[in-house]
Amino acid sequence: MLGRRPAPEERPRWDRILHFTQEVWHGQARGLFFLNATSGQMPMSFVQALLAMSYHPIPLAGTGTEKVVDIGIQRTMDAILEQGHGDVVLASHDGDYIPQVERLLDAGRKVGVLCFREFLNGQLADLTERGLQIYDLEDDLGAFNAVLPRVRIIPLAAFDPSRYL
Repeated sequence: MLGRRPAPEERPRWDRILHFTQEVWHGQARGLFFLNATSGQMPMSFVQALLAMSYHPIPLAGTGTEKVVDIGIQRTMDAILEQGHGDVVLASHDGDYIPQVERLLDAGRKVGVLCFREFLNGQLADLTERGLQIYDLEDDLGAFNAVLPRVRIIPLAAFDPSRYL
């Protein structure tokens, strides 16, 4: 979206994301952050920051051809379904999780997706008819300290011309 490395104020404030989830769904949230550690390295300063914000970093390693983060998230969503309770808020634009999201919704679980709406997979977006809740990281959460240079459809009621002046 930026076409460059984000400036510090353009990076998501992960603590706001966890706080938003707790407030919107009126309860405790366990923040899991999946990392690809196939290289054998972890960004320790980032891991320490996640721990300080009460996230649980989950560094996964695979063969190099596996999408370890996607597989880890899919397995976690399956495990949540199997344990008989728990709702899910997923930060992703991908359609890789559609089967898991569908099964959770069919089981009566609350499922939300945190994303930039303009990048959300269309099939995933269609699941709103079945109860999926979509939250925009910038507009709904205020997860950034700067206005991002996004081009997206803006509902007229939410249009603020001062943002563009």
